[in-house]
Amino acid sequence: MNLLKEKGIPIENQLKTWHDIVKRPYSRACEDNYTRVRQILMNGIETEAWGFKHCWVRKTDDNELKKVLVNIRRIEDMQQTTVNWLSPVNQTILDTTLGYEQVAVDLTAWLSQNEDDPYVKETFDFGLLEDFDHLYRYSQFANLVEETDPNEILHNNTDVLIGRPTQFHHNCNGLRIRKAYDKNTASPKTKVNILTLISGEQQTHNYYAEHGFMYGNTDLKRLYAEICDVEEEHVTMYETLVDPNETPFEKWLVHEFTEACCYHNCYKDETHPRIKLIWEELFQMELGHLQEAAKMFEKYEKKDPESVIGNQAVYPCTFKSQKEYVKEILMKETNKRVDKDGTYNTVDKLSPEWRSYLIQEKVNSKGAPSEQAINLSCCAIGRDIAIADEELLNSEDKLLKKSLQQSYNAPNTIQTEEYKQFNKLNADKYLY
Repeated sequence: MNLLKEKGIPIENQLKTWHDIVKRPYSRACEDNYTRVRQILMNGIETEAWGFKHCWVRKTDDNELKKVLVNIRRIEDMQQTTVNWLSPVNQTILDTTLGYEQVAVDLTAWLSQNEDDPYVKETFDFGLLEDFDHLYRYSQFANLVEETDPNEILHNNTDVLIGRPTQFHHNCNGLRIRKAYDKNTASPKTKVNILTLISGEQQTHNYYAEHGFMYGNTDLKRLYAEICDVEEEHVTMYETLVDPNETPFEKWLVHEFTEACCYHNCYKDETHPRIKLIWEELFQMELGHLQEAAKMFEKYEKKDPESVIGNQAVYPCTFKSQKEYVKEILMKETNKRVDKDGTYNTVDKLSPEWRSYLIQEKVNSKGAPSEQAINLSCCAIGRDIAIADEELLNSEDKLLKKSLQQSYNAPNTIQTEEYKQFNKLNADKYLY
């Protein structure tokens, strides 16, 4: 399907009443957990589009262009309200947090397997193991604070297990900078994949920054602060993959194309009949936005929009269980670290002068909240909350041993021997 040839709903017909903007939420106990995941992602996609247009309006003195941008932005603000408020009122902050990390894990795994650029794919795989570990750390608190079985939210589609430990995610932020793609040779799929992931990670950072203080448990607040900092690094890592030489009009095309592709992907995959209709309507609205962006691109840049976004739809957010792929990357890359000049290295080959050691030693000098999550779980139930197949559960100690650094570990780090003890206890049996 060539989205540029689809008309959609004209922008002048897109204003809605407040009754139409605010829809009935899905149920916390939704039959398909990926309904929640799609809702979370599309909120991030809309927020990114809205923010991009605000930045552009502040940098142009072209009033005709401003009028187009602010008119579309108003509609996107309404769309974002519709999507964001599909969350049910009885879904707790930790429930939503588990959903955010499931988005990150399963989305990144899907994108990695459907990315043609090997450098971009390697970047996705690296971030994947960090979000996988975040899900594990938050799962401890979901059980400790709210007595929640993570699978109430995850529906057994995503494993809960140690990844690359969060205490090692804190880097000299300059090391997170990646090499940008070339806008003239990168495929539309690569551009869409990256922008989709930027949008997801950016809203994850914002959600943790805005909601982490809402729990009275100080250790949980600190965990939100720690992982929020990592999400800031993730946004840096993914946004620097984008060619900075793209013009604002090229970026606008990619934004509208990404929105339309994601909504159509959601519509195609959605199992909830009422939510499916919402995705369909929003897709039709985004086609109208894409048509306007294409028209302005042709007017100002005198080029064919297909030179930027091609003539085929991309499907960047097909959600399904990614356990096998995550397991494959987990077994290979927990000891991987970002090193200088956009390269990676393993812990045994890092220089003693590696710049991230100074960062980690400073922020973790009084203990890492992510390690405290496991310590508290040990005190409460004698083990961690880990849910996976037997092979993975019995690999926790080996994964940790492979990932531990030689030069610096937080003073409250859980050691390999303790993970060996966890293997004797089954989290599923505890939870049920």
